[in-house]
Amino acid sequence: MQIGDITRFLETLAPPLLQESYDNAGLLTGSAAWECTGVLVSLDATEEVILEAKQKGCNLVVAHHPIIFGGLKKITGKNYVERAVIASIKHDIALYAIHTNLDNVITGVNAQMAERLGLVNCKILQPKSGLLKKLFCFVPVSHAEFVRAAIFGAGGGHIGNYSECSFNAAGKGTFKAADGSNPFVGEIGKRHEEEELKIEVIFPAWLEQPVLSAMIKAHPYEEVAYDVVGLDNQLQTTGSGLIGELPKALIPNDFLQLLKDQFNLSVIKHTTPPAKPIHKVALCGGAGSFLTKAALAAGADAYVTGDVKYHEFFDAENRLLLADIGHWESEQFTIDLLADHLQDKFPTFAVLKTAVKTNPVEYFK
Repeated sequence: MQIGDITRFLETLAPPLLQESYDNAGLLTGSAAWECTGVLVSLDATEEVILEAKQKGCNLVVAHHPIIFGGLKKITGKNYVERAVIASIKHDIALYAIHTNLDNVITGVNAQMAERLGLVNCKILQPKSGLLKKLFCFVPVSHAEFVRAAIFGAGGGHIGNYSECSFNAAGKGTFKAADGSNPFVGEIGKRHEEEELKIEVIFPAWLEQPVLSAMIKAHPYEEVAYDVVGLDNQLQTTGSGLIGELPKALIPNDFLQLLKDQFNLSVIKHTTPPAKPIHKVALCGGAGSFLTKAALAAGADAYVTGDVKYHEFFDAENRLLLADIGHWESEQFTIDLLADHLQDKFPTFAVLKTAVKTNPVEYFK
């Protein structure tokens, strides 16, 4: 099995198109064409993790955080980034990062946090727009169902909890085949009229090529007439943060204890809890203070994230419990998420979890 087989699978879970503009997800070192000897999953691809991969016979490290964010002008080993890159190249260890693209899918990092807290009725806190496209395809009536099925099979036509969604309008298409053509219907040199359906289907932008390929392959015409347009609609399954509900409302102290127990915390930084039970909970793995106002607007009683600065705690406006549980602590179960997906997909292949705790923050108790 090649490294590319594994990375292509990971990109079906979290398409690269979903990463933020500042991010650097994807294959950072190594080659997709290498034969893979094993995968080590980690939150960070530090030098220590890379050496662990070598010792365990793994030549691919899949990490949540990219070790390389900006350009490297020199690689002399003067800092932890350069030392990690040197180690990966020296030992032929490929590094793959699956970062904000995994943050931005509803089944990603935040879903792991929600699962630990037992949240139900979860949805994206701040959905992204501009990720949907619409296909207009003109098909002879006799082949409409065949083409529709091909488009659906490639991932088109999903709206929320519904699949195979389309709109179909009847009309009449005209065309005149030129010399050298091979028309499905009609005669060369004569205008032809054909009863057709205009099929309208939406799809996420990262599926454009598979959807178009499936449509063209299934379509009977030599030249397929179709349009693809971008939409500003929000895609409800992608975006920042998550919000859900506790099965049973908790008093603030009990909710904080739940956080402490489920995330193995020694300390929680938080605002003064409002005088109401905690029922609706928003969360965001990593540094998520940018979503505090979105959590308020969504009616959250508590918002759980990491890396909150002093002045950002005021953004809670005494209306919700803002809890900073730490960056690493909020994302620690991402290792389990990735390892479980990889093991399910490649059950006979070596998928290991790092034994290195890469959290750079310690707490004096």
